[in-house]
Amino acid sequence: MQDPAPQEEMDAQVELVGTLERVVFHNEENGYTVFRLKVQGNRDQVTVVGHMVEPQAGVALSLKGDWTENPRFGRQFQMSSFDQVLPATLEGIRHYLSSGLIKGVGEKMAGRIVETFGTGTFNVLDDEPERMLEVEGVGQKLMERIRDGWAEHRGIRDLIMFLQPHGVSTSYAVRIYRHYGQQALAVVRENPYRLAMDIRGIGFLTADAVAQKLGFARDCDLRAEAGLLYMLMRLTEDGHVYYPRDELVIQTSDKLEISAPMVDQAIDNLQLEERIVLDETDSGQAVYLSRYHRYESGISHYLRRILHSPKSVSGGDEDALVDEIVAGLDITLAEEQEQAVRTAARSKVMVLTGGPGTGKTTIINAIIKVFAAMKARILLAAPTGRAAKRMSETSGRESKTIHRLLEYSPREDGFSRNENNPLACSLLVVDEASMMDTMLMYHLLKAVPLGATVVFVGDVNQLPSVGPGNVLQDVIRSGVVDVVELVEVFRQAQESEIICNAHLINQGEIPSLESSKDRLSDFYFIRQEDPDRVADMVVDLVKNHIPRRFRLDSINDIQVLTPMHKGTAGAANLNTRLQEALNPKTLVIQRGERQFRLDDKVMQIRNNYEKDVFNGDIGRICRLDKEERELTVRFDEERNVVYEFSELDELVPAYAISVHKSQGSEYPAVVMPVLTQHYVLLQRNLLYTGVTRGKRLVVLVGSQRALAIAVKNNKMQKRFTYLAQRLARGV
Repeated sequence: MQDPAPQEEMDAQVELVGTLERVVFHNEENGYTVFRLKVQGNRDQVTVVGHMVEPQAGVALSLKGDWTENPRFGRQFQMSSFDQVLPATLEGIRHYLSSGLIKGVGEKMAGRIVETFGTGTFNVLDDEPERMLEVEGVGQKLMERIRDGWAEHRGIRDLIMFLQPHGVSTSYAVRIYRHYGQQALAVVRENPYRLAMDIRGIGFLTADAVAQKLGFARDCDLRAEAGLLYMLMRLTEDGHVYYPRDELVIQTSDKLEISAPMVDQAIDNLQLEERIVLDETDSGQAVYLSRYHRYESGISHYLRRILHSPKSVSGGDEDALVDEIVAGLDITLAEEQEQAVRTAARSKVMVLTGGPGTGKTTIINAIIKVFAAMKARILLAAPTGRAAKRMSETSGRESKTIHRLLEYSPREDGFSRNENNPLACSLLVVDEASMMDTMLMYHLLKAVPLGATVVFVGDVNQLPSVGPGNVLQDVIRSGVVDVVELVEVFRQAQESEIICNAHLINQGEIPSLESSKDRLSDFYFIRQEDPDRVADMVVDLVKNHIPRRFRLDSINDIQVLTPMHKGTAGAANLNTRLQEALNPKTLVIQRGERQFRLDDKVMQIRNNYEKDVFNGDIGRICRLDKEERELTVRFDEERNVVYEFSELDELVPAYAISVHKSQGSEYPAVVMPVLTQHYVLLQRNLLYTGVTRGKRLVVLVGSQRALAIAVKNNKMQKRFTYLAQRLARGV
């Protein structure tokens, strides 16, 4: 078959006009596309490669580009730009509408629409979409879906045609349109720096590149202010609640190439606009994003208000009541455990902390019995769904996630429970409190009634929260609340090598690596220095050895945890390997570099209050519909959540996840690579957190040297917070 272009055009910029016949490959994330083009006036087809948004078969195109010779695929047309012309023939229009462009419009419905409106179909869609009701089988609801889908398609297409030359990918353009709606193009033209501030995932550098191409000066105020807000947002993602002014100026100036005086001026401008707050700390001036200053000072205000308010329930002689409850328990409490129950009975706010096997669950249940005897209204909560479910199972009472407890309502633009509509309780017990970040603690305390007793339960030796702050540690350091730390590991727990080794790690000692050959252990260390071999062994353990020897399910019962995302033994590579091994290709869609397959194990990676799913929730894909361009994930064996394909950047494969994302969860079995290539994150609290996620089995695979580095490294990254001082000083 001869290409329609002569050989001498191989090195010249040429133009092709024709019809897109078939999409060979399309990456929704960056728009990279390979398609076959039927060239006008020629029977033959050519292969074209380039970037497009939502390529549709049947569309007429005018392309500019160059002929290239691909060593593997032969002669191709490398497209540098294109103009799209809507199809003019009846068959072309039908083909275009039925290609997945509009949800709910397949081949049959597209045929009926074209049969009704002929070559005027696009005019009807643009100007009189309500006339879709004239089409057989189209009711009011479907008409609205077609109208909205077409309007969104045209708006996104116009926006992408504008943004693509500036390096903004297709998926971000969709997100920009969804955020700003029909004003998207106007917003981008007026102030492209808003993209970095308003759209998650679009950084300052991308917005800056767009601004430069639109003619914005590098020394303009908009650029300096957007750059500073971007840096502050990046720093909150590292866990900081504020950042020292002098250091912020240096970092922003160096990393974004903005002069220090301009950054200083941007700080003052943004303070006047109330986008940031300046506050004095012991070490100098602190710069807060406004909402984080409100959160941190609010925690101090609401916690001290609870502490200074009388209890709403009392058992009279608390010590006598505790004696009675403790005497009726099935087990004998140790002295420190009994003291914890007494402290809770008389306190307004208490922190109960301790490692695995120290009896925190036993004490929670004893505290609940004491307050139940006082006729208290009791609420139980935890930051994650899994932790809340586990709390329900061990207490026999309903436990909710904090988000559900506070009744988030998108329509009310926030949590329904607050100081004007407080929780109905006189005892609130919060498990896994080390996971609570500054924002969540603020909203929780805001909703606690003044007379209630609050018991925070957590292990302060675990990793701090994923979000900004180090709240539980700061509350303890402030000295304003009662704290009981459990240190004694009880006999039954001592039989678990997981628990014994977790405590050794926490004490800075190398765990016992020699398992008994006479019985099955619950803790194993497999020595292997080579990262490629470690990845192979992890896959083999999950797919074959652990299910066969311990009768555990490869997907539901075994969780791979890894310190890093990148690298041979990082989450990205292990997910690809495990997906291929455990869920061979069936129904699949491609989203950038990721594949989503029916029955895949996936994880939500950010809070989505509208869908009622939260960062770290894990589920399975139970439905995948290419025509409707959506998939459904089943969470917690009961909740089905629908995602449009454009929302899939909220999901990642979850066969392997980071240790940080595992906080608050327990798994029957944990497999964790530990290698020197993870050096940056080899920390004691990370290793400790990973090991304590395993309930029945923990297998570490890797280097003994890397293990020793992690155990000895107790230097945690400093987080800039001022909560402990605020609480101590009452400010």
